[in-house]
Amino acid sequence: MLEKIIETTEFLKSKGIINPDAGIILGTGLGELSCKIKKPIEIDYRDIPNFPVSTVEGHAGKLIYGEFGRKKIVAMRGRFHYYEGYGHEQVALPVRVLKYLGIKCLFLSNAAGGVNPFFQIGDIMIITDHINLLPNPLIGPNNDSIGTRFPDMGEAYDKDLVNKAMQIAQENNIRIHKGVYLATSGPTFETPAEYKYFRIIGADAVGMSTTPEVIIARHMNLRCFAVSVITDLGVEGKIEYTTHESVQNEAAKTESRMTTIMTEMISTL
Repeated sequence: MLEKIIETTEFLKSKGIINPDAGIILGTGLGELSCKIKKPIEIDYRDIPNFPVSTVEGHAGKLIYGEFGRKKIVAMRGRFHYYEGYGHEQVALPVRVLKYLGIKCLFLSNAAGGVNPFFQIGDIMIITDHINLLPNPLIGPNNDSIGTRFPDMGEAYDKDLVNKAMQIAQENNIRIHKGVYLATSGPTFETPAEYKYFRIIGADAVGMSTTPEVIIARHMNLRCFAVSVITDLGVEGKIEYTTHESVQNEAAKTESRMTTIMTEMISTL
């Protein structure tokens, strides 16, 4: 694993991706935020050694480096999911490469179904904790030079960054919530009984990503901040037929609000 991380990192450095301040992983329907990056260097995933390739509509499969919020950032426009058939190493490698490129913080976004009855479609939820029902990406031999065998997850999502985001939202009159994100393998959307169960065990929103990336980042002591866009509701009496296209459409409607929050947060790093 370490050899692949170093090989991929050196390749990206040779393309001009040097000393980024932060990394961003953009979820379903939110890839257009990357269009706000100035002086971009764009590289297709398929051209990056050892990188997986995105297979999901709405995930463009590009690594983009440039200026955003007066800082240098590297953005993943498209992520990798277990339901695509990828294993631990393939899911872990991109996040590890971002760390080896020099990022200090990892920002993540996703589209999620809301199970909190107070949520509305189009709301933004800042993730304060998670319930991971996906395979743990740290299963297998541990390399102590990358991170400790048993990383603590008591503060998976950085409290200072959460507080800063709440302040930015208030200053810009953006409706926002805080809550717990639950990750499942997918690719099926949840049954009504599953939605009910997830709410009972403490979830506010449910999706198919993010927690493996956060676990990997915390394994390397990276600060994390993540948000969910509520694109559908898993609340009894409000459940409607859901498609990937409807999720993409609802996620895209939050573009300007998401860009405001991310830009101001990154500019203060």
